[in-house]
Amino acid sequence: MIPLLLKVVRTGIVTEPSPGAMAEWRRESAAIGQEILGLLGRALVIRQVDAGSCNGCELEIHALNNPYYNIEGLGIRFAASPRHADMLLVTGPVSKNMEHALRIAYEAMPDPKLVVAVGDCGRDGGIFGEGYATCGGVSRVIPVDVTVPGCPPPPAAILQGLLAALAARPERTMAAGNP
Repeated sequence: MIPLLLKVVRTGIVTEPSPGAMAEWRRESAAIGQEILGLLGRALVIRQVDAGSCNGCELEIHALNNPYYNIEGLGIRFAASPRHADMLLVTGPVSKNMEHALRIAYEAMPDPKLVVAVGDCGRDGGIFGEGYATCGGVSRVIPVDVTVPGCPPPPAAILQGLLAALAARPERTMAAGNP
């Protein structure tokens, strides 16, 4: 027991620092919400697909729904069906078993379509690479608009990637008022 306590004292606090001023985040979140409304005219709807990841990226995506980030309050929500989605958020290297399912989800989405690949695995296959069980990165299966690097990327980086996908493809996003 004593060696364990000594290790704890030597290591110190290893958690991340507490968030900065919440007032700044609230101002930024209001601007983000207005930007989404200006680009789409409504909430951004995302269909998230795990194409074979280790679930590290999914944990960070789930953190976006916690009270600190509160992406639902920003006008971003998740849908169970790709038919209702504006954006496909894909994690992991695409396994051979998920290749066809990912194509089906992409084709089921209404136009205009946005695709964001999350994590190093989604970008280029990461530590899994391309092999007998994986196709590699998401871009080898469907077109990708934005990649969010990291293993796993923090929630703020994922949020930046979502907004970058909206901003980078204005010709493919819907104008306000169009269904």
